[in-house]
Amino acid sequence: MNKLFNTKNIFKLLAILFISITVVSCQRDGSAEEDDIPQEELTNVVLLVTEDTPGAITNSYNYSIGAGGTQTIPLVDGKSYNVEVRFKNGNEDVTQEIIDAKDEHFLIFDFPKSNISITREDTSASTGALGKVGLHTKWNVVKVVNSSAPFLKLGLIHAPQSASPAQNGTAWGNVVGGETDAEATFNLSN
Repeated sequence: MNKLFNTKNIFKLLAILFISITVVSCQRDGSAEEDDIPQEELTNVVLLVTEDTPGAITNSYNYSIGAGGTQTIPLVDGKSYNVEVRFKNGNEDVTQEIIDAKDEHFLIFDFPKSNISITREDTSASTGALGKVGLHTKWNVVKVVNSSAPFLKLGLIHAPQSASPAQNGTAWGNVVGGETDAEATFNLSN
């Protein structure tokens, strides 16, 4: 009986138990709850902004997640703009991954110091169970500088229970549940 409980056997048993627990805890179960685009894979949020007039030039505004350096988007009161949102992982455009998982993603546009309304203009390619994701929008600018230091706070939400494109305070869109996959801030000016 002493041979069964000697120190050497106890150490072997503990080592096997430790390895078993480590291997089991590190495996992913492949469930649908797993995020298809983990936050650490999104490095940039890019807005492509084009004034809604024939021949207008598209301007690109790039927010680097975690690196700061907020860019300023100049807008004019009374004008409309077509805006496309793109997501990157380094130099790779991963927007298609969000489109492929359109049933699990929703964008919220918050203009807390401006009077800007948006219309989601996504095609069926980026319209899922939650509605239009918000990758293509039209901004109707009533007043850019409604208060000092206006900005846009943009959030990509993953797997909300429900979503609505309706205005909620200063934000266009709201969700119940879900997690933030990416968040970006852009300054606004006249």
